[in-house]
Amino acid sequence: MARYTGPDCKRCRREKTKLFLKGARCDSPKCAIESRPYPPGDHGRGRVKESEYSIQKREKQKVARMYGVLERQFHNYYEQASRQPGKTGENLLTILESRLDNVVFRSGFAKSRDMARQLVRHGHFLVNGRRVNIPSFQVSAKDVIEVSPKSRDLTPFIVARAEAPEHTSPAWMDVVPSTMRILIHSLPTRAQIDATVQEQLIVELYSK
Repeated sequence: MARYTGPDCKRCRREKTKLFLKGARCDSPKCAIESRPYPPGDHGRGRVKESEYSIQKREKQKVARMYGVLERQFHNYYEQASRQPGKTGENLLTILESRLDNVVFRSGFAKSRDMARQLVRHGHFLVNGRRVNIPSFQVSAKDVIEVSPKSRDLTPFIVARAEAPEHTSPAWMDVVPSTMRILIHSLPTRAQIDATVQEQLIVELYSK
């Protein structure tokens, strides 16, 4: 399955919720879901009776699209989460939140996860002093992520420093805009993940 390259706003409308795929646009009146809060297509406004399976499938699709993960990789994350102690759904969200591209997005160094993914791929970030260009890289507790010294004067990071006072980062990380550094205190718990997700529906889907 190839990565989706169409309009991001269509994905938000399909899931009937904001997935925050377009950065600042998602918080503005220009957000498509504000003016067209129904799925795209000729029958988007029609009433569709959803089955239990379709509700579970839509929840899985919503989370996969939110984090920019393809089907096979998402299933692999689920298998990894099911092998860990604790609740599988919460483990799955922790794994997704611990991706390097998500950490960069949550820190405020990128406007969206797509932008964060591109910045990581271009080699602008160091993890514990080593360059990492894999967006799916899993961070761990006590990791230190920082913008490469050679990249700190690039426009995206200048903007990020200027807007840092307005950004609120999750409690499980500490962001230091002056040095463009992110300190990971611990992996996020479910209570610290503000995503409006019903992870139990995903567990039920994969448990069939």
